[in-house]
Amino acid sequence: MILMIDAQPPVPEQKAGQTPQLPEAPKSRTKIWVVVIGLVVVAFVVLGVVLLATADSATTTRVRDIFIIFMALESLVIGAALVILIVQLATLINLIQNEIRPILDNTNDTVNHLKGTTTFLSEQLVEPVIKLNSYLAGLKHVLDLLRLK
Repeated sequence: MILMIDAQPPVPEQKAGQTPQLPEAPKSRTKIWVVVIGLVVVAFVVLGVVLLATADSATTTRVRDIFIIFMALESLVIGAALVILIVQLATLINLIQNEIRPILDNTNDTVNHLKGTTTFLSEQLVEPVIKLNSYLAGLKHVLDLLRLK
């Protein structure tokens, strides 16, 4: 026998006249950390540029070569990501054309069928009932006029 219990955290009791204390928003802390890390990265880049500007040509050439190799590797990674993106886009287009469109066509056919059904019911059932009610109301009114008080 399995016993399932909805476990909910206990709600802290509040005293009268006290406003509930909301936890500090984690988004604001995340934003602060992103800004701090961004500033640190910018400071390191500026420091690196200043040190390279004052360094000798051999060091600058070595750093330039390393940077060129890094950029080539980055280009390869970006190219692979673009290929994966194009394959995923082709898969999505195939899904839309072969699976979603038939569902939409069937839904459209169903809506048109329902429209025909409601038109048929309106013409064959509702209109005669309304006419009968209007005739009966007219007959009742005539009978009420004939029975003058």
